[in-house]
Amino acid sequence: MTTAIDRTPARMDLMQGLTGLVLVLFVWAHMFFESSILLGKDAMLWVTKMFEGEHLFGTPYPILVSIAAAVIFTLIVIHAVLALRKFPASYRQYRALHRHLGGLRHEDTTLWAVQVVTGFAMFFLASAHLYAVFMQPADIGPYASSDRIWSGRFWLLYAPLLLCVHLHAGVGAYRLAVKWLPLPAHSFAASRRRLKLAMWGIIGFFLCLGTASLITYMVIGHGHADRVGERYHGAATLQEGGR
Repeated sequence: MTTAIDRTPARMDLMQGLTGLVLVLFVWAHMFFESSILLGKDAMLWVTKMFEGEHLFGTPYPILVSIAAAVIFTLIVIHAVLALRKFPASYRQYRALHRHLGGLRHEDTTLWAVQVVTGFAMFFLASAHLYAVFMQPADIGPYASSDRIWSGRFWLLYAPLLLCVHLHAGVGAYRLAVKWLPLPAHSFAASRRRLKLAMWGIIGFFLCLGTASLITYMVIGHGHADRVGERYHGAATLQEGGR
């Protein structure tokens, strides 16, 4: 008698990997867009208007930002639900995992534990960020974002989110590469070392980029603290308004 193979766990694992990959690519792209502030307020304003559809439609539609936030939140929920299958489900399991990590001292297993911790923290941190974006999509821009970060004290949210999201994304990308890439058996250990080196390089790069961007927003917000609510409309407009 032939026993039917239950492919559900494999399908769920594949879906977890695919949603994770999409979220990793989104996080990295998002970081580049956010860091446009390093090129100046006008560059960041141009990116803001792009996501609001102004360059395409001729008028801004902030609702597009809300839709994007809703889609990303949905992906996060799906990814988190699928990932929870592998999380320890009780204190006893967490204690057993802790003993296992201490005794085994296997770096890849430790990286998995880092993903568990950062993933748990990120579910709450990223949800709070996406909620703010979803509810106030028009409050994005050189001054609006800086005011939220500095005067609204959102840097207290974004600083730990920055660390968690890039650790989680970098480790996740590494684990996906080890799991799905056709690495040659005879050089698997060397390939894994190179992938791990790339992982730490990518994490370090995005943490530096994100930190520089966050500090820039904080500096702008500090200088704009007495004019909270004012919107930046471009250097040319400001110069004309000052005449």
